[in-house]
Amino acid sequence: MPRYISLLKFTDKGAATVAKTITRAHAFDKSAAKLGITVVGQYWTLGGYDGVLITSGDDKNALLRLLDRLLAQGNVRCETMEAFTDVEIKEILG
Repeated sequence: MPRYISLLKFTDKGAATVAKTITRAHAFDKSAAKLGITVVGQYWTLGGYDGVLITSGDDKNALLRLLDRLLAQGNVRCETMEAFTDVEIKEILG
């Protein structure tokens, strides 16, 4: 099943309401489940990014809808990439 890693940065709005970040994260989990996307993990980080989101699901369009909804809330910006295991990358590379 494809998995994706999203690197998150708070917007000014998200930073101003950071106390609500856990509530928003739990709401995101529920939205993901409704679209058939599994949230493998959500992590808050220190450094260049404020968080890391790991998701998994077979429907890329559903994942894009989910991320679009997340970004539309205006609390974070994200950079998302597809991630591969050693077995998957071996198959891709031949």
